[in-house]
Amino acid sequence: MNQRDQTRETHWQSVYGRRPADEVSWYQSHPDTSLSLIRSCQLEKNAALIDVGAGASVLVDHLLDEGYLDVTVLDIAKAALDLSRRRLGARSDQVRWQVADVTDYLPDRSYDLWHDRAVLHFLTDPEQRAAYRAALEQALLPGGHLVVGTFAMDGPKKCSGLEIVQYDAAKLLDLLGPEFVLREEQKEVHVTPAGAIQQFAWFALQRIDS
Repeated sequence: MNQRDQTRETHWQSVYGRRPADEVSWYQSHPDTSLSLIRSCQLEKNAALIDVGAGASVLVDHLLDEGYLDVTVLDIAKAALDLSRRRLGARSDQVRWQVADVTDYLPDRSYDLWHDRAVLHFLTDPEQRAAYRAALEQALLPGGHLVVGTFAMDGPKKCSGLEIVQYDAAKLLDLLGPEFVLREEQKEVHVTPAGAIQQFAWFALQRIDS
């Protein structure tokens, strides 16, 4: 891990170490849009799913509730994953936990679905985005599904004190390349725990290369 990666890790470790998970601006008590787009992929319950940059999100709780049997949760901050593991209790044994920076991630298996809510938009450096794309390409099976949520073009320009990159469909497809096709696009208005309004853009894509 290089110095820049260590700085990112330190930032997110600090965030989850000093604030309750339900007070961070991105907190959702029920991840409706994520679940709706994942359901639209019509995956079998034994499909392999990974939630990248999950933080302490409750998405994993809902995926287990819906009967998914092969769920991996990845985040750069061990503190965030520890919060989720404690919240799930004994059910945490049903989940594969990975502490890793997605831009320095070497997948050791393949997935049918890659979910990312608000990780990609933090990657402001072209090298970071290229590394993300490489990890995605290595991890996602041909025919696999990608569900991504980012700040929309009319959304915030910063989050957690960090610069972000806003996305629309054209911008995302330009990054991902012709191996991915857009299946669905949604807008979401997220209300933070403090009452602020954030415009999100959501994209469901499928990998079509062989």
